Amino acid sequence: MPLGEALLEEIRNARPPQDCAALWWLGQMGYAVKIGGTAILIDGFLCPREDRLIPPAFDPEQADCFDAVLGTHDHDDHIDCWAWRRIARASDRTRFVGPAAHRERVCRETGIDPSRYVAMNEGARVQIGEISIEAVAAAHEFLDRDPATGWYPHLSYVLAGKIFHGGDTLIYEGQREKLRRFGRFAAMILPINGRDGARYRRNCIGNMTFQEAADLAGELRPMAAIPGHYDMFSGNLGDPEAFADYLDAKYPGMQSIIPRRFERFDCALDA
Repeated sequence: MPLGEALLEEIRNARPPQDCAALWWLGQMGYAVKIGGTAILIDGFLCPREDRLIPPAFDPEQADCFDAVLGTHDHDDHIDCWAWRRIARASDRTRFVGPAAHRERVCRETGIDPSRYVAMNEGARVQIGEISIEAVAAAHEFLDRDPATGWYPHLSYVLAGKIFHGGDTLIYEGQREKLRRFGRFAAMILPINGRDGARYRRNCIGNMTFQEAADLAGELRPMAAIPGHYDMFSGNLGDPEAFADYLDAKYPGMQSIIPRRFERFDCALDA
């Protein structure tokens, strides 16, 4: 069985233990997450573009196992309209969750019926099967809140109240306080690719450096800190080993996880 088919079959058949999430890293910030019988895909980048360094995890035409597909913001490697269109055809039960700011464009480009798009903004919460999803504003590079609508175009998500997926973000004033109200996270998935002048000049918007990501995790003390967004494009890479080493040196006892791509790992949700 080809790798992609085997991965989808594994997600489809997975039955994580109670109070536990099964996760599969798909490259960049892409994850499949399963809690109980509910499976979601978040920031899955599946379009076979020539500039990607990592092959797509699976064919979206075969991805009928997801109850929801989440996107944190409107960049191709986070909301992959090419893939969303095909997943929508593969499964008419799948819902699509993304920022309210992008609903009109994404639905127009993908052909997804707007009734299947769950529009999110900071503080919004939706329940998909056994997984709650709550949105927190993200700063990529800025918060960019629309004063007319109050919508934030970039979001982070908290899954089941326990897993923080940062999407693309920097640290910003008030962010720590927003996250502390969730209590101790089981896992924080954080971008580490950083930013610099060369990337800004080619319109490659920045994220936290590995030090900033480790410091955010060090302050909030999740059970596990997981680096992301470092492996997909040659001009926008990061160093997960440097993240893990800095975290270990500065915050002794903090656990970091560098997942193996396309391989399942489990995360206990009960701290």
